[in-house]
Amino acid sequence: MNFSFRQFIFAAVATFTIAVPAVANDMTDEAIAERIKPVGSLYLEGEAPAVEVAAKPRSGEAVYNSFCASCHTPGVMGAPKKDDAGDWSARIAQGKDVLADHAINGFNAMPAKGACMDCSDEEIIAAIDHMIAGL
Repeated sequence: MNFSFRQFIFAAVATFTIAVPAVANDMTDEAIAERIKPVGSLYLEGEAPAVEVAAKPRSGEAVYNSFCASCHTPGVMGAPKKDDAGDWSARIAQGKDVLADHAINGFNAMPAKGACMDCSDEEIIAAIDHMIAGL
């Protein structure tokens, strides 16, 4: 494309004329602060970010549906299937403390907390209870 200088100036003025009022319409302090706020945070090693704590823990069913079901419904990589006594019997025989330890800290192919890093230990245990409730 071969633009003349006149076409370039016209396009630049038209763009500026259209774009500036859209930005300049809201020049309140709040609007400006919203436009220039940081998009992220930086934490130095040893500093922990502020983590919001849920008002009440998620139910075992909610944790299961959000994090556990993708592996424990079809039995991915040997994961015991929900409500399948054959899959769970040997695990349950080891005791609930071992079940909780494996779920919280990870075991074999299972990642720690089933990759729910914001789940509390109690929420993980509630998810286990939900998976074995029908046995």
